[in-house]
Amino acid sequence: MDIAALEAEEERLILARFDETTALHLGQSILALASAMAAPVVINIRTADRTLFHAALPGSSPLNDRWARRKSNTALMFQASSMLVTLRLRAKGRDLERDALDNQDFAASGGAVPIRVRDTGVVAVATVSGLPEEQDHALVVRGLETLL
Repeated sequence: MDIAALEAEEERLILARFDETTALHLGQSILALASAMAAPVVINIRTADRTLFHAALPGSSPLNDRWARRKSNTALMFQASSMLVTLRLRAKGRDLERDALDNQDFAASGGAVPIRVRDTGVVAVATVSGLPEEQDHALVVRGLETLL
């Protein structure tokens, strides 16, 4: 996974619309994918001020909920996937704290992907936590692809 590929991915993953029903379909899609893998993950879909979908699969823990919240905050703050933010920071030899973002509220780790709507921009974020960061990210992307 590299920066250019992630930027291209974000350009491709733009929805025509997004609402509570879409969030439910996305959550169910990610849930089905994760369940088929027996992945011990937390799935969270939210806007800046509201949770639209949340599921904790067997084997996940309260720490996964905290990671999901922190990764979601990062994606919403930067309007980019937490994986892309992480790679950009690594490339510059920087971290979130340099931008005065407390690691209790933000995480530079893949797994949160912003939900973009054509002509509107970022409206929400879908996050998975519990697998290695690249796999968390890929699971969200696979779920979003089912909506395209």
